[in-house]
Amino acid sequence: MAVVLAGVLATGCGSERQDEDEPEGEFTLDVVEASFPARQSTAQRATMRLAVRNTDDRELPNLAVTIATEGADGGDPASAFAVAAEDTRLADGNQPVWIVDRGPEDGETAATNTWAVGPVFPGQTRELEWRLTAVRPGTYTVNYRASPGLYGKAVAANGQRTTGSFQVEISDEPVPARVNADGEVVRGDAGD
Repeated sequence: MAVVLAGVLATGCGSERQDEDEPEGEFTLDVVEASFPARQSTAQRATMRLAVRNTDDRELPNLAVTIATEGADGGDPASAFAVAAEDTRLADGNQPVWIVDRGPEDGETAATNTWAVGPVFPGQTRELEWRLTAVRPGTYTVNYRASPGLYGKAVAANGQRTTGSFQVEISDEPVPARVNADGEVVRGDAGD
């Protein structure tokens, strides 16, 4: 019985490569729109949006977007929307700059900086949206890179617009808030 169980476990663990079904080759794609507010405040919600168009005559296997954040002092980027901690004694070397309230729908991956949203048909544009809350004041560069696949076998052809960055300044000044005539909290300077 133990031999049979060991055989079943061995065949179920690691016998199939995760990238086995990803086609190999170059694909063309284009980031046609990118937006993220350049000025934000701590505790303020913001939305980062990317629109990626498949300009190839083939289906993109699995549109993936990788995010890397750099602080004003440089250093290696950590996980998405975080910077590397300066204190090496910390158990987690990432210091969040934004909390990800919601990433692209069905885009979660095992990577801490990459979302994959599935196939994209020729000519189709996929819009990806991250809803974030700023938690660390400072000046940051948020870099993004779109890829036609998750595992590196499907790559973007040279000359494609697949990368970009946002320069963002987060203030430690709170977002103005007030209670309107209906008893609701209103954030920002908008009147009734």
